[in-house]
Amino acid sequence: MILSPFEWTVAKRYLLPGRGEAFIALVAGISIGVVMLSVAMLVIVMSVMNGFRAELLDKITGLNGHAIVQAYGGKLDNWEGILQEIRETPGVESASPLIEQPLLTSFNGRVEAVLVRGNTQQDIDALVPNLVSGNLSALEPDAGKVAIGARLAENIGARVGDTITIINPAGRTTPFGTVPRQIGYEVSVIFEVGVYDYDQAFVVMPIKDAQTLLLIGDTIGMIEVTTEDADRVGDILDPVARNLAGRAVVNDWRTINSSLFEALQVERVAMFFALSFMVLVAAFNILSSLVMLVRAKTRDIAIMRTMGATRKSLLKIFVTTGFTVGALGTLAGLIFGFVVLYFREPIVDFIAFATGQELWDPEVRFLSALPSRTDPVEIVGIVTLALVLSFLATLYPAYKAASTDPVQVLRYE
Repeated sequence: MILSPFEWTVAKRYLLPGRGEAFIALVAGISIGVVMLSVAMLVIVMSVMNGFRAELLDKITGLNGHAIVQAYGGKLDNWEGILQEIRETPGVESASPLIEQPLLTSFNGRVEAVLVRGNTQQDIDALVPNLVSGNLSALEPDAGKVAIGARLAENIGARVGDTITIINPAGRTTPFGTVPRQIGYEVSVIFEVGVYDYDQAFVVMPIKDAQTLLLIGDTIGMIEVTTEDADRVGDILDPVARNLAGRAVVNDWRTINSSLFEALQVERVAMFFALSFMVLVAAFNILSSLVMLVRAKTRDIAIMRTMGATRKSLLKIFVTTGFTVGALGTLAGLIFGFVVLYFREPIVDFIAFATGQELWDPEVRFLSALPSRTDPVEIVGIVTLALVLSFLATLYPAYKAASTDPVQVLRYE
C-alpha cells in the first residue's frame, strides 16, 4: 500500500495529535503499551518454555544418551558383540556400555539413596564442563575413587578427599545370611549437571569398579546410545530393537521421560493459545482508539472530501495510522521481551528478595537455573499475529471514515 505525500502527511499528523487532543494521544499511547506488553509476554513465556524443554533434553541426553538398550534381568551377556552391532547401525553416533544400580551411601552417620553409575573413561571425561571441584583424571579403574553430584555432597556433607561408604544390600551369601557389601571410596570429583534429581543421586565410577562393587563379573546392565538426530531416534534404532527382541529392550528419551515432555508440550501450546488473547485485546484497543480518532476528526474528514480527497485516500490514511500503532507496539514488545530475557536471572533474584519467596526451586523445576531459548520461527509467528490483528482492527474505523458524507457533516457547521 503506497501512500501519496498528502496521505502520509495526514497520517503522521494523526499519529502525533496536538495539545488539544491529549485524550486521543493517551488512548493511542495505551494501545501501543498494550501491544508491547502482549508481544513481550508471548516472547518471554515461549522462550522460557522452549529453553526449559531444550535444556532439560540436553541435560538428560547428555547423561543418558538418546536411548538406552537395557537387558532383561539387568545383565547383558556377550555385550561386546551387541555394542559393536549398535555402533555400526546407520545414524548412530556413539554407543557405550553402562552400569546403573540404585544403592545406598553413608558418610558421618548420614545415609542417602544413590544411583551408582559405572561409565567408560570417555563418558567420565564428558563431565569436564560440569566440574565443580576435584580432578577427573584421578577416576581410574581400581583407584577406589568416585565422582558425586553437588546436591548429594551437600546432603551428606562430603567434600573432595573425604571417603564415603557405598552399601550394596545384595552382598555375599554366608551361612548366617546375606551380608551387605560395604566399600569405601574417596570422593575425587564433585560435579553439577544442572538437573536436581541427578545432582542429588548420582555417584559415578569407572565401569570396572562398578562391576566389582555389584559382583556381576564382566557383564553390563545396559548400553547408552547417542544418535545423529534425537527426534528420529526411534526410526534409527528400530533395526536394533528387532534384533534384540527377547534379550533386551530399547527405550529412547521420549519413552523414558514421556510424561514430562508431553506435559511440557501441552503446557506450551496452551500458554501460546491463552497469551494470544492478549494480542487480541491489544487489537481491540487499537480499534477503539481509531474509532475515537474518526469521531474527533469528522469535520476534518468532511473538509478533505470536499477538497477532493477520495474515499480510498481516507481509507489508506486511517489504516496506516492504526497499523503504525500496532507496528510500534510490536517492535517495542520485541525489544522489551529480549531485554527481560537477557536480565531474567537478576529479575528472578530481585522478585525472590522482594517477596521473600523462592520462585525457582530446583527441587520442583528439575533445573537449577531459569533457561531461555528463542525460536526464530515462533518470533516470526508472534510478530505476524500482532501485525495481522492490528491491521484487521483498523479496517472498520477506516471504512467508517471513508464513508463519511461531507454534506451531512457540514450542513450543521
